[in-house]
Amino acid sequence: MKFSVVVSTHQASFEAVSFKGQIHESLAAVAAAGYDGAELAVRNAAEVDGPALGATARRLGLEIPAVGTGQMWGEERLSLTAVDQSVRATAISRVQEHIALAAQLDAQVIIGLVRGVFPEAQHREASRQWLVEGLRELGAAADAQGVRIAIEAINRYETAYVNTVAEGLELLKTVGSDALGLLLDTFHMNIEEPSMEESIRSCGDRIFHFHVADSNRWYPGAGHIDFASLLGVLQETGYSGWVSGEFLPQPDGPTSIARGLEYLRSLQATS
Repeated sequence: MKFSVVVSTHQASFEAVSFKGQIHESLAAVAAAGYDGAELAVRNAAEVDGPALGATARRLGLEIPAVGTGQMWGEERLSLTAVDQSVRATAISRVQEHIALAAQLDAQVIIGLVRGVFPEAQHREASRQWLVEGLRELGAAADAQGVRIAIEAINRYETAYVNTVAEGLELLKTVGSDALGLLLDTFHMNIEEPSMEESIRSCGDRIFHFHVADSNRWYPGAGHIDFASLLGVLQETGYSGWVSGEFLPQPDGPTSIARGLEYLRSLQATS
């Protein structure tokens, strides 16, 4: 397995990111810590110099496994299920720019909260249909550029739809695009899945990306999640993708990424 950690290209309100802004310096810190790659959290892909980032990553010996879209929701409330059609259209256009950036970096795109939160006041069936339509359009755009899209199952306290692996698999079936798969995140799974191991097994080859954070959303090894078991089951499925840390920078960014990687490498050494 290859290990990466999430860094943000710009300052942002989302807390579970090791470094924010000064992206070239952040990449250097990730490389110095011994990671194989750096996952990018990006608000607006049009403001990111893809070739320059790619060049910095290559010089440092890093890969870019994924480009996240969550800041579009977190900072601007753009979503694929907004009641306002113009907001939905803007969200789709912006994710398409993420797809273009991902194509430059040989990365995949993550769909998290940019799908929307499905509030009680909003008609759920209409929201689901808007999401399916948006994902079909984005799936076609991604497929045309050789990019994959990973949809993240997120816990019930952050959104009311696709909280579990089972819901994610059902959404993939409805959308019907081979360009789409799932992102599993141990922090969210620890809240929602009766058995994280069984949920991983149920996905088979539909797992496109894997996030790790411990039960307290600190680095792996700082809480009570059994990562040895989870990573073992992940390997059993034939998964050969990335294990990417998305956790709080506690007690600070450099310490968290160093301790997280040390712990994950120790599990790899004993497997």
